[in-house]
Amino acid sequence: MQAVLWDMDGTLVDTEPYWIEVEHGMAAKYGGEWTDADAMQMVGNNLVDSGRYMQQRWGVDLTPEQIVEELLDGVVAMVQSDVPWRPGARELLDELVADGVRCALVTMSYERFVAPILRQLPPETFRVVVTGDQVEFGKPHPEPYLTAAAALGVEPGECVAIEDSNTGAKSAEAAGCTVLVVQHHVPVLEGPRRVFRDTLAGMGVADLRSLSV
Repeated sequence: MQAVLWDMDGTLVDTEPYWIEVEHGMAAKYGGEWTDADAMQMVGNNLVDSGRYMQQRWGVDLTPEQIVEELLDGVVAMVQSDVPWRPGARELLDELVADGVRCALVTMSYERFVAPILRQLPPETFRVVVTGDQVEFGKPHPEPYLTAAAALGVEPGECVAIEDSNTGAKSAEAAGCTVLVVQHHVPVLEGPRRVFRDTLAGMGVADLRSLSV
């Protein structure tokens, strides 16, 4: 294992409830319907794809990009007040950095949402940050993980990706990474390069190095 590639929402931080709250608020504002099933369908998706889905679901006279920007306004305000870390995530990240293991953040969230979270971490915790507004094809396409591995100067097959969604696991798997799946809000299917754990709490560098598929 030469590097660890981290998903963010639902993996490093538990921000999915923020997204869901803002989605419900926007649906109410525009007189559209929005269910928990709709919200779960958005988990891990490219934001413009999510915006397109909301546009169709609500029938609003807004572009998908305008919907995404309004959605981001809401969740950025919430994360600036409180960053809800997932159990064991910061401890594992700190141990990886102390051990000299290169880490990248690979998220479909946009840079302006990621920035306040990164400000809570020591500088250079993530040597590379790949956000949804930096890639042509978002998850489940392999481009985000291929981009991160290339920027770190490692082969995807030498990386462990940590994910919590099917969409993200598909992306990392297609790129050639070993995928550590820690399910949270949505169930994740079995896959040829996927290893499942219940939590990151108590996991260390040695545990990641021992993963095999």
